[in-house]
Amino acid sequence: MCSGGLDTGFASLDYLQIGILGVIQGISELLPISSTAHMRIIPALLGWQDPGSAFSAAMQMAALAAVISYFWRDVQQVVTGSIGAIRDRDYDNRWFKLAVAIILATIPICIAGVALSGVLNSCNSPLRGLLVIGGSCVVLAALLAWSELTCKHERDMSQMRLRDALIVGVAQIGALIPGVSRSGSTLTAALFLNFKREEAARFSFLLGLPAIALAGLKEMWVLVHANIGADAWGHLIFGLVIASISAFFAIWGLMKFLERFSTWPFIVYRAVLGVFLIVAVSGGWLAN
Repeated sequence: MCSGGLDTGFASLDYLQIGILGVIQGISELLPISSTAHMRIIPALLGWQDPGSAFSAAMQMAALAAVISYFWRDVQQVVTGSIGAIRDRDYDNRWFKLAVAIILATIPICIAGVALSGVLNSCNSPLRGLLVIGGSCVVLAALLAWSELTCKHERDMSQMRLRDALIVGVAQIGALIPGVSRSGSTLTAALFLNFKREEAARFSFLLGLPAIALAGLKEMWVLVHANIGADAWGHLIFGLVIASISAFFAIWGLMKFLERFSTWPFIVYRAVLGVFLIVAVSGGWLAN
């Protein structure tokens, strides 16, 4: 379903379907398992209309609300600490350095997002094919497994250098490919840099704030100018509320989990999901 060339399949779904997808979106957006992948897979398995890339992008506002509320103290310290550092010309301030790192790491995905915007959210985008998603799931699972097997996981965020931030920022570009996952790509890059698992996740979430905000606000702007109906807006707002609540609990669960365990459950899940999709599409059980 298209509106002005924009994929707006969510408008044809009912509130129960939107609620279910909102829960799935909220959980998968902030876990390293790819929300875009699940937004394609679940409707395909249940025989529902694909909600479209516009829905997935707009739902990032739910992730934004969840990350800000969960990491409110960090966000507040980054903002106030940076302002104080600039005022006092104390450029060695840890919060100012973190703010600079986040800004630097956001630049690559902004450039890539603008360059690929015509493909990412277009109707029937080739990037939303299930084979692409399946392959992306397997590749990221392999990289995440490699990081678990070879890296030491001993650094914390106070040791973050600008070079580290730029590397993680470049890795974030992978999130533009459905199936990769923004949190998955940035978490994996941070683990390769030997950060502790919970510290890698924390930086991944904080790093994602500008990118999530820009992508979500851009999509909202596009939807406003696409002249979608009042019913479609009702669906979208309902989905945002459900996804925000789900996303908050997803962050809470992931942070508690990574304090004690490794990312192997996510690795296995991604690998199994990716292989299933490749086999299902190749065997004709699911349409690509």
